[in-house]
Formats: sequence, C-alpha cells, structure tokens
Amino acid sequence: MKTAFFPVVAGLLLPCVIIPAGAEEGRMERDIVVYGGTSAGLVAGIQALAMGKSVVVIEPSQREGGLTTGGLGQTDIGNKMVIGGLSRDFYRRIAGHYHRPEAWKWEAREDYRDSGQTRTEKGEETMWTFEPSAALAVYRAWIAETGLEVVRGERLNRATGVKREAGRIVSITMESGRVFAGRMFIDATYEGDLMAAAGVKYTVGREANAQYGETLNGVQTAQAKHHQFVRGVDPYIVPGDAASGLLPFIDPEGPGQEGAGDRRVQAYCFRMCLTDHPENRIPFAKPEGYVEQWYELLLRNYEAGERGLPWINSSMPNRKTDTNNRLGFSTDFIGQNYAYPEASYAEREAIVARHRLYQQGLMWTLAYHPRMPEEVRSQIAKWGMTRDEFTEGGGWQEQLYIREARRMIGEFVMTQNHCQQRERVEDSVGMGAYTMDSHHVQRHVDTAGQVRNEGDVQVGGFPPYPISYRSIVPRREEAENLLVPVCLSASHIAFGSIRMEPVFMVLGQSAATAASLAIDGGVAVQAVPYESLKARLLADGQVLSYTPPPRPAANYTPLDGLKGIVVDDTAAKLTGDWLASILPSGIHQGYRHDNDARDGKCAAAFTAKLPAPGKYEVQVAWSPNANRATRVAVTIDHAGGQTVVAVNQRLKPGIDGLFGSVGTYAFGETGTVTLSNAGVDGHVIIDAVRWVPVTE
Repeated sequence: MKTAFFPVVAGLLLPCVIIPAGAEEGRMERDIVVYGGTSAGLVAGIQALAMGKSVVVIEPSQREGGLTTGGLGQTDIGNKMVIGGLSRDFYRRIAGHYHRPEAWKWEAREDYRDSGQTRTEKGEETMWTFEPSAALAVYRAWIAETGLEVVRGERLNRATGVKREAGRIVSITMESGRVFAGRMFIDATYEGDLMAAAGVKYTVGREANAQYGETLNGVQTAQAKHHQFVRGVDPYIVPGDAASGLLPFIDPEGPGQEGAGDRRVQAYCFRMCLTDHPENRIPFAKPEGYVEQWYELLLRNYEAGERGLPWINSSMPNRKTDTNNRLGFSTDFIGQNYAYPEASYAEREAIVARHRLYQQGLMWTLAYHPRMPEEVRSQIAKWGMTRDEFTEGGGWQEQLYIREARRMIGEFVMTQNHCQQRERVEDSVGMGAYTMDSHHVQRHVDTAGQVRNEGDVQVGGFPPYPISYRSIVPRREEAENLLVPVCLSASHIAFGSIRMEPVFMVLGQSAATAASLAIDGGVAVQAVPYESLKARLLADGQVLSYTPPPRPAANYTPLDGLKGIVVDDTAAKLTGDWLASILPSGIHQGYRHDNDARDGKCAAAFTAKLPAPGKYEVQVAWSPNANRATRVAVTIDHAGGQTVVAVNQRLKPGIDGLFGSVGTYAFGETGTVTLSNAGVDGHVIIDAVRWVPVTE
C-alpha cells in the first residue's frame, strides 16, 4: 500500500506519495525509469514529468536526496552563476524554507553567519548552505507538489537484473523480484550500478597522465602539499624499527611512479552534522570495537608539532555544521575504499560500517584521548552529533560521501584539457566551475622513512567550462536508451571538478530532457539532435555557456599615497606557498593569500628601516571576507622583545578601511612584523604593514 504524508509548503498541506518496498508487486512500466534517488535522480524525475512523461525514481535506501540530504550542506560549485534550471530552483526553495520563522529553532535567523565558500549575498533569492533535514523537507515537498513517483528500499539485481533487447535496456529487476520496464533509463547512482550491469564500459581509479595528455592525473606526490603530515612522523609500530611492521592504513606498495595510473580511489568520509548547542548535542562516544592503534598516526602527528584542528567546520543554520576533512589525519579514511565501487552490497555495507567506526573513534580520540593536546581536546569536545538530524542513527547518517566510484568510458571523455579549455566542447548540457580537486588516495612511507599522504590535487584558476552531452551517454553499441549524469565519462581529475551536487542536478535535468526528446523522436539517445536539446535546455533556464562580467577597474591603493613607513607584500620575505589574488584590490599591486592551507607553513616577514628610533603604531592591512581567518597570529619584534597579537581578518580594518592597529611599540633602527597561518580557521591575507610615528 502507499504511504501518504503531508508536508507544509507555504501554509498548504500537500499530499506526498512515497512507495515503500514490496508495494504494487509485479511489473511497473513507465516512459522513463530513473535508478538512484540522488539529487540528480530526483531532478531528472521532476524534469521528465515537466515534459509530459511518466517516470519512476527508484532509491535503494530509505532516504532520497543522496549527499544533498546526507550531510553535504556546504554547497561547493566555484561560480554559482552557472547553476540554472531546476538545480537553481532547489536552492531557491532552500531560501524559501529558511524565510519561514519556524525554520529557526536553535538560533535566531539574524545570528546565522555563513562561513562557506558559496555565501548568500544580500538580497539573493537562493541559499547555498542548509541542514540535512531542511534539504529532505524541501525535496519531499517538491515531490508532493509534482506528484513524482519515488520507490524506496529497492536494490538492483546486479547479476541478472538488466534485460536487454537489440541494444536497448528493456527492464530492470530488483533483488525483491520487482520489475521496472521503461523506454528510457537513467543511472543516477553514485556507484554506476545500472550502467555496469548493463554492460557499459567504465573505469575505476586514476588514469596515467599519458592516456589523455594530462598533467594532474595518476600518482601525484609533487602536488600533495595540502592535508599533509608534519615532518618527522614515524610509520612503524615500534618507532624506528621497520621489522615491527607498518601502522594501520599505510600502503606498503605506495606511492608508485609519478603520473602513473592505478586502481586507487580518492578517500571517502561522512560529512558530519555537528552542533555545539547543549540541548541538541550528543557528546562524542567511544564506539564499540574501538581500535586505538588506528589513531596512532594522528597522535604522533600532534606530538611531532601539528597544532591545527583537523576539520573544516562550516557553519549551517541552527548552530549546526557540515564538517569535512582537513590536515594529514582527519575524517577521510584514506586507502580503505578501493574495493567499494565494485563490491557486493554486503561488502559495501561492511565498508560503510568500517568508515563509520573509524570516524566515530576519530572524534572520541580528538575530544578525549589523553595524548591529544589540551587545546585541541577542549575545542573538539564542545561539539557533538545533533539529536534532531539522522535520528535513527543517533546523529550518524547512512550516506557515505562517495566522492568517486565507477566512471563511464564513452565516445567522449571529459579531461583536464576540457576543464582548462585547452580543448573545446561544442555540445554543452551544463557547466562545471569548481577547482580540479582530488582528496588523498593513499598513505605511504617516503624516501626519508616518514609518513606521507598522496593524491590530493587542488588546481583552479580557470573559468567555468561546458560539459559535453556525449559525456553522459554511453557508446551506441552498448546502450541506446541509457543516460548517466553522475558516473559520467570523465577522467579522474576532470571528474574531481565536475562531481559537485549542483552540477549533478544540472546534468540530471539535461539527461531527462534528452531522454524525453529521444522518446518523442523515436531515436537513440546518441541520435538526439543537439540543437533541439539545446533549445529546450535554454528554455528551461539551464546555463550552457558563460561570459564573465567585465573586470572592474583596478582600485589598488598606491604606496606613495599612504602616510608612515609602508612595507608591501611584494617586499616581504615569504615562506611557504602564497598565492597572488586575482581581485583588483588591495595596496600597491593587490594582496596575497595562503589558499586556506591552514598548515602552519606559510609566513610573511615585513621588515622596515625606520627613520629614527622611537615609538611607532604598527598597522596591518588586509581585505575582509567571511572566509578569512579570525585569529591570524601577528608577531611584532620591537625594542622591548616580541609581542604576538591575533587579528580577525573577517572584520573590516578600522583605519581608512585598509589597516588595523596591532599596538604601539618602541623600535630601534628597524622593525619586523610577521604574519603566519599557524592554527588559523580560514584564509590568511597579507597585503602591507606600516609603522606610523607616535609623538608623545
């Protein structure tokens, strides 16, 4: 029987039909069958209905929405202006949800500060950060509004469940025996299970750079600068004794030849939803099955000098977070997911359970283990799981962050060269805009006998780029009526940029549009006329190309217009990787930032020759933003010794909107001020330092 519930949307009760497992036994026939109720799958279903097609969305779990409802409330995209159509509509609906006063239970709406990368600007109609429960409520209201048919709790029989005739999928059968027949099929799973079971060619792991003429694919030890161990962490059970064996989760075969391909998969984790609200917080607990040795490398990393907090704790509404991996040892369970993409359901469940055990044990270790530094324990212990999220799991979700699994190999493969637009795409069905990004893939021992992570790549600096229609359809001889908007045809490093939830929604809508046009025209998906597809996508608000707005004229503040003795960042002694800003603002030629490294390796020393010994007010320049660090350590070397002052770079500087004072000190003939990114919680900006004489 069908279960109906009635979500409230703008004060109205709307019936929402979710079909449980085992209902309507037998065969169901629809124009379009979508396997995978991820964000891409749900949007695909809604678009199919809008085009007058009958459609069913099959979700193997009991919770639709995938990662969007599974903890990934911090929307990564890079440039949200390229998100259109139903994807943008979802984020409008999120904004509408939070416009309702009853949506704010644990904090006042005006107190919420979005610390994410995609901030909501004043007056914007969309909102890009949200609680998991809010995303689920929005999706279920949308399902009710459209009457979308969603079947939950049905898993594909991956061995014999795909029936094919004359190059087309005719039906798919679930483990329960239920059969879903259709004219078109869309695989919207994170794993690509339907695609694989249908015999479509795919790959797992990293290609060699040589395969597609790339530079950022394959083994990448040279790129592995971020989320890295401090130097000096010993890999052996008995420190210094190789015969004692490696500690857990270090790959004895690593790292491999630079740029070579392998079957390793970038790490997974749970995107935890945490809170520091006492009434809603569940303290971190030591899990049953805890293995202390799993965290020995974490403890040694801090004992070797690490001082940062090992998470990115992005603020969500109602004093909650979306918490992600950071530093050398964190929530990513590096190297423990290689088997997942092609594992059986039972094997996958075991891998997911092991990831959960690891992450639960990690949080307890960080908060309460006596070998952890007190300053870390005290900060972590303020937080806990949320009582009103993922209530069936005590705050822990079922949805693992499957960053990458199978990837189709179609006639067209998106690569690094398409992301950087060295090669053109002429048949756009959506746009990517995020950095080419891979999390670490393996943990290994380097030539110095120390622990290192490998696989992290973070390369951006390119404008939004089009994604080819041919990358979401298989080769015609493999399947004429299948589209794959999630596990699309892309190299490892290109997929690292494409794999964002808003983009998956965009591609889900485009896939459903193409499927509907294929039905209307009686043709294979590979034969859908692109001009017809493009016209409908544009009519539905999809963004298929992007012309950046004209760059504003540079508004640099010239050095010769400033009073005092000014030392610009171009004259500072720099340590670590500082990146020049692309924004036409700042003092002299702009400013630099540490790319949110938070690794304690970036420092900038500003040294001034002073006209005479005496007292000077020291002022530091920065450009404010919500993603800046709130406690940048500024060290002032003066005649009386050394003073360290913390600067909040999210706030606008108080002196002419350019400089903030860090105190008045006595100096001799020179003065030095040093900024570093040790122990920070955001981007560190260096622009200029000036010494202003003080007359007594």
